[in-house]
Amino acid sequence: MRMKYIMAPSLPSCAVLMLVFIAADVILCKGDYECIAKNFGHGSVVCVCNSSYCDSVGSVTLPPRGQYSSYLSSMAGSRLKAGHGQVQEKSSGAGLRLTIVPFQKYQRIRGFGGAMTDAAAINILSLSHGAQEQLLRQYFSNEGIGYRIVRIPMASCDFSTRLYTYADTPGDYNLDNFTLAPEDIDMKIPLLQRAQAMSPRPLSLFASAWSAPAWMKTNNELIGKGSLRGKPGGKEHKTWAQYYIRFLEEYAKYNLTFWAVTTGNEPTAGLLRNYSFQALGFTAEEQRDWVALDLGPALKASAYPHTHILILDDNRLLLPHWAKVVLSDVHAAQYIHGVAVHWYFDRIVPADISLGVTHQLYPEYYLFGTEACAGGNPVDKGVKLGSWERAEEYAHDIMEDLNHHVVGWTDWNLALNQTGGPNWVKNFVDSPVVVDAELDVFYKQPAFYSMAHFSKFLLEGSQRVGVSASGKTKLEFSAFIRPDGSVVLIVLNRSSSVIQFEVWDPAVGYIPCTAPANSLLTLGWNTN
Repeated sequence: MRMKYIMAPSLPSCAVLMLVFIAADVILCKGDYECIAKNFGHGSVVCVCNSSYCDSVGSVTLPPRGQYSSYLSSMAGSRLKAGHGQVQEKSSGAGLRLTIVPFQKYQRIRGFGGAMTDAAAINILSLSHGAQEQLLRQYFSNEGIGYRIVRIPMASCDFSTRLYTYADTPGDYNLDNFTLAPEDIDMKIPLLQRAQAMSPRPLSLFASAWSAPAWMKTNNELIGKGSLRGKPGGKEHKTWAQYYIRFLEEYAKYNLTFWAVTTGNEPTAGLLRNYSFQALGFTAEEQRDWVALDLGPALKASAYPHTHILILDDNRLLLPHWAKVVLSDVHAAQYIHGVAVHWYFDRIVPADISLGVTHQLYPEYYLFGTEACAGGNPVDKGVKLGSWERAEEYAHDIMEDLNHHVVGWTDWNLALNQTGGPNWVKNFVDSPVVVDAELDVFYKQPAFYSMAHFSKFLLEGSQRVGVSASGKTKLEFSAFIRPDGSVVLIVLNRSSSVIQFEVWDPAVGYIPCTAPANSLLTLGWNTN
């Protein structure tokens, strides 16, 4: 069905958007900031946004003590639907009770976000300026979902349109010809500056490299099986560490500073024969020694000694082994702050024996999610507009990670086109925001709202606390006390049944609740 978007000329521009369904001869009018829903036949709906209009719950302030707020998203079509009610003095008698246990204190939250890849930047910039602003606001402003984390690839990855690094001149060990790419200067940096201007707090940027320049590598290629020439402490390894410093220096010229760098995207990919796109192979032992001898000392001696180093940046199935190898070495461990994990293969690796054991062994190093995307499975590939199943996959993984000491979670591409690209190797996947440049619109996927239920409400510094269920339940849940003392409880119902329950916070009372089938619910209340 072909749609045209027009603004009602007699009303304020943000108040009413008219959808004219030309094929059906129907005019449908939506009110303030509601989702303009469109169904593509994948189980639920997307919300359609253009340069003039996009749904939003706006800035969220929790009500005074004795009341609570709720926000619901569901397969049935709710999208952060706001509600409120009174906290009760007595139990509702519900069969299931979730009890907040505030004295059980766990990790503090760093934040949530996504990656500004070349592909994401290309897609955002393919829209009109007004639609670009709308999209960035949805992610980074107070009225949006409050992203605080942005991952930036250092040079090209598969979500680029070409292969490149910043130092492609053979033998340039001094990096005299190091230079950022047009993709950085013309696309990613301006968008990051605009995002930062919208954010009420400084964004936490972190960088990951996919490959060293080909001339530094054993296979003389950016792609496939290949590692750095020589050994840690040698000239290639030292030059590769200085490459990181030069990257930080060049971005700093644009007033963009980095909270962290990772030791390289998916180091095990570069150990695989016939790997199809950019990679740099490291074993855990090689990564340990490179950090100890090269990257750690280089960062400490640079203008950025407080930039965090995150090891691994690969799937959690490698834990706790990888952490044991690297973090048990005092020379490497002194430079390291955290362990970065990807979500691929999480279904086959229990969180307690990977994340949980790693935290128990090395509690002083935080765990942080650095990449996730739906649509990467060869049998379920690419974009699925309106897939609620993928939204539930996101919410389940985030919840599981948070309940196993992870301090933040980063989605992959901030925006893709309807094919799931561009991607030079045609490794098309899905994204929470999908752009249709021809119509100058973007679609907010159900997965966007999965991210929102966490990123909008779990402010930096929020601390996970205990929450216990009175009996066996299909609900998944996680509770947090925010820096101002308010409490947030997030509940996921992946079942096809409505589940009645109540929440008991001994500090305030009882909250009667309903989790609709296939829904995600965020509750918040003040205790002061």
